[in-house]
Amino acid sequence: MAENGKRPIRLGMVGGGTGAFIGYVHRIASRLDGDYQLVAGALSSRAEIARESGKNLGLAEDRIYTDFAEMARAEAAREDGIEAVAIVTPNHMHFAPAKAFLEAGIHVICDKPLTSSIEDARALQKVQPKNGAKFLLTHNYTGYPLIRQARALVESGALGKLRVVQVEYPQDWLAVAPEEDNKQAAWRTDPSKSGAGGAIGDIGTHAYNLARYVTGLKTSAVSADLDAFVPGRQLDDNVHIMLRFEGGAKGMLWASQVAVGCENGLQLRVYGEKAGIEWRQDNPNSMWFTEFGKPKQLLTRGGAIDGSAAGAMGVRIPAGHPEGYLEAFATLYSQFAAIIRGEGAEFEGLLPTLDDGVEGMEFIMAAVKSSKDDSRWTPLG
Repeated sequence: MAENGKRPIRLGMVGGGTGAFIGYVHRIASRLDGDYQLVAGALSSRAEIARESGKNLGLAEDRIYTDFAEMARAEAAREDGIEAVAIVTPNHMHFAPAKAFLEAGIHVICDKPLTSSIEDARALQKVQPKNGAKFLLTHNYTGYPLIRQARALVESGALGKLRVVQVEYPQDWLAVAPEEDNKQAAWRTDPSKSGAGGAIGDIGTHAYNLARYVTGLKTSAVSADLDAFVPGRQLDDNVHIMLRFEGGAKGMLWASQVAVGCENGLQLRVYGEKAGIEWRQDNPNSMWFTEFGKPKQLLTRGGAIDGSAAGAMGVRIPAGHPEGYLEAFATLYSQFAAIIRGEGAEFEGLLPTLDDGVEGMEFIMAAVKSSKDDSRWTPLG
């Protein structure tokens, strides 16, 4: 049973076999609160890896698949078939599995970005899910309690009319050409697997989604400068983007995978007429809130969130015990489980959706187009 006394949801996984970082993260997130039990998987496109990975995870032999389409058909036909599936493959392999499982009536949890092309994203948006199957896009940073608090502060009017939004996500792990056997780098720098964007798709979409999630501002146009600094690299590894929002607010986004000395430096700053907020992912349990003309206030996860809001915010443990990356990921999984069970109406507007994924792809394509056109202002859509 789950921690809340509910029966665990039967979960399948596509991708995420032996050696896959994000598959491992999804599995931890799915079981942290006991809301899911992994019972089936097509864990690799290579049959031998799929079988070995399934065996290592303790899956029954008849529920270890070498093809996602076969898995969707077989699991939909079983009385004890999976109720949800996590898709943790490279970008070019998001569309087909997501479509197959939605049409089979199985809820989909998909890693970001939504697809590798805007055409696939819009086609997925048009799919009619069987039996009301639902979709979750795992922009996991939206699960941090203080990001939920930042969103609530903006919605309450505490910042006043928003003026300036700054978001950045620098890393350095692709500062040099990686070893040939580095699978994580190989597909991310390959346009046939990653799509039109490199760093912008891998981490730039996280930064963009976070800014949109907290502020609620709708983007009207972008002016982008995308670079590939590593010789021979086919996709961008550094991105500078200016954003225009409807209503007059302005934004700046920087995403880089060649910023030497940076690990996962995601941070967000939002400034309005009355106040500003500043948050960093590497210290996620505190956030600066400053009202104009008053001393800066350091909001902590425990101090900023009262008990009545703890469930929606994803708070599990007392103040002073840090909650981080894995817990934020697990919050999305657990709240989606409540929605699947028909008990999570309060979470419907908090979780990233398929529509958010389509907008993320529109953001990538507009930025790529702008950069090719000497950073000309380019509308989304």
